[in-house]
Amino acid sequence: MSHVSPVTYHDALNDALERLDDLGYERGEGMDLANHGPMGAEALALLGHGDEVARWVVRYRKAMEHHEPPSERFPLDTDESSWRPALGAFHRAGDWEGLFTRELAEAPWRDVLARWWPRLLPGLFAGLTHGLIRTAHAVRGLYAAGDRPTAYQHRELARGLAYWAARYTELPGSPRLAGTYTVPTAVAALPRTPAEGALNARVVGGRFAALGDLPVYGEALEWLAPEEASRLLTEMTVQFADVYLGHPEVYPVPLVHGVTAPAAARLVLPHLPHALHGPTLARLWQVHSAFLLALTTDRRGEGTTAWREEVPDLPATGELAARAAEHGDEHVIKLTEACLREYALRPDLRYLAAAAVAQRRIPRLDAGGGASTLRPGT
Repeated sequence: MSHVSPVTYHDALNDALERLDDLGYERGEGMDLANHGPMGAEALALLGHGDEVARWVVRYRKAMEHHEPPSERFPLDTDESSWRPALGAFHRAGDWEGLFTRELAEAPWRDVLARWWPRLLPGLFAGLTHGLIRTAHAVRGLYAAGDRPTAYQHRELARGLAYWAARYTELPGSPRLAGTYTVPTAVAALPRTPAEGALNARVVGGRFAALGDLPVYGEALEWLAPEEASRLLTEMTVQFADVYLGHPEVYPVPLVHGVTAPAAARLVLPHLPHALHGPTLARLWQVHSAFLLALTTDRRGEGTTAWREEVPDLPATGELAARAAEHGDEHVIKLTEACLREYALRPDLRYLAAAAVAQRRIPRLDAGGGASTLRPGT
C-alpha cells in the first residue's frame, strides 16, 4: 500500500525551503560538499512523504554544519563582460544569486531558464552536476506551483542557477551527437584504465584532470547517435543504473549522479527550446564518459545480474520510497525518487535494484550519511 501524506507536496516543499533558507551553498568543515537540503526535501515530498519532510530537515541539519550563505558584494549585470569572468568564481556565489534574483523578478522563470541554460551548459560538471540537479528540483517545484509560486521557490531557482554558475566547470572537449552508438554500446566500448593502488581522492582527482590527455576520451565524445531526447535520457538512466549496480567496489555516492543528472535534465527539457535538447544530451554523455574513466577501472559487474546477490528480493515501489524516507540520506532519497520516476517510464528492474542497493551501500543519515570527500560537491 502506498503512503498517503496529509501534507501536500506544495506545502511540504515551501515549509522545507523556509526552514533551510539560512543555509549556504555548501557544507562540511574544510570541505565543499553541496547543500542537498532543498533537493532532498523536494524529492521526499514528491515521493509522497510530505508529512515526513519537516522531520527530515531537522535530521539533515544536524548531520553536518553548513557554510554561511554568501552576500552580494560586487553586483553582476546582464552584460556579458560583467558575468562571464565570474563563471566558476565560487567566492562570487552571492553576486550570482543577486543577478538571478533580479532576473526572476523581471521576467518569467522559463524565460530566465532558457536565456541562461546555453550559457551554463558547457560547465554542466559544476559541483559534480549539482548545479543542474538543484536547478531541476527548483524547476519541478515552480511548474507544480502553477500560478502560485512562492518567493521561496523563486529564490531556490536563483540559488540553483547561482550554484551552477559559481561552480561552473568545463570538462575538456566538445561533445556532439554525431556517431552511431547507443548508450549501452558506447559504455561497453569505452576502455577503462586500471589504477595503481586504491581510488582515493588524489587518484580520482588526477584521473579527472588527465581526461584531456586520453585520445579515447576525445573520440568517445562523438560516439553517440542523435536520438529523441526522452528516449536517449532513458538509455542514459537505465545504463547508469546498471553501472552503479556493477561497481560495489567504488565509493557509493559519486556514481549515483550518472542516474540523477539525466533524470534531472528530464525535468527541465520540456521548459526549454527544442534546439537546446541535443546539446544538453551531448554534455550529459561527456559527464558520463568522465565518470566511467575517472571512477571505474574495469567493467566489473556491468551488464550482469551479480546485483541479485545484494538484493535477491526487490521491494515494491511504495516500499522502496518508504525505506528511502526512513533511511534519510539525501543521495538515497534523490536516487530512489529518480529511479522510481524512470521506472514508471520503462519498467526495467535495474532501476529498482539500483535504489535498493544504494539503500544498503550508503550509510543512513543518522549514521553520518553518504557525504563523500572523494570529489567536491558530492
